[in-house]
Amino acid sequence: MALTTVKSIDQWNPQDACIERIMDNAAYTSAHPDDTLVLVGPARFSSLGEGANLNTGTLKPVGMLQQLGVSQQRAVQPVQAIGSGRNYFLAGKPMVQFNIGRLFAKGSNLYRALYQNIMTTDSQMGFNPKEPPSTADNPHAIFNLDSEMFLVPFGIGVAFRDKSGASLGSFYMESCMIGSYQITVASGQNLIMENVSGSADRLLPVNLGNSVSNFFKTDGDAAAQVTADDNTGYPLTDLSVPVAGAGE
Repeated sequence: MALTTVKSIDQWNPQDACIERIMDNAAYTSAHPDDTLVLVGPARFSSLGEGANLNTGTLKPVGMLQQLGVSQQRAVQPVQAIGSGRNYFLAGKPMVQFNIGRLFAKGSNLYRALYQNIMTTDSQMGFNPKEPPSTADNPHAIFNLDSEMFLVPFGIGVAFRDKSGASLGSFYMESCMIGSYQITVASGQNLIMENVSGSADRLLPVNLGNSVSNFFKTDGDAAAQVTADDNTGYPLTDLSVPVAGAGE
């Protein structure tokens, strides 16, 4: 007997149902680091266009990432009023912060990889020559955070999909500025990582599903896709049940 999903409290039975969605295929329908794509681009997503004119081909992927963290926080102030025993809350503007860890290997280092979309090697050397971001003979190794180059903001996009190729959502961090850089070397370690942290103006939900067709599945192959429940929109198909016509 196939499992059901609990959509109201009177249907609950812990032995016969899953809560909210079918989880037998969780490994197939969940987000995974293998299927997460990190991209860098201009400071504002609107610079890429809109709708059918969206030019995501200018976004550049960042490889060798070992860790990506994104957080949002805002100040919440409790307020009381004379004559009432209840609390009210006023909220400030959310702050977006990020931290990235990348393997230190041959080629562009982390600083250069984050700026690859908006900065050529020639333009990066055009900033203050007394505080250059790198040496002229090795422009792919950028270490000097004091360079005026880092006063230029950039954008970071993150796209998530499941193992079926279905989009789980994407967001774009606008106007990113790097606040700190760290590299640590210790005896006995098997790799060296670079780490940066910084802040962004906002985290903007974006739709990349129609424009990154090689990353997100967009074809109509019913045998290879997970269908959605009409009521919730969540993937609920039991993939252990053969699909009609599959294998023919």
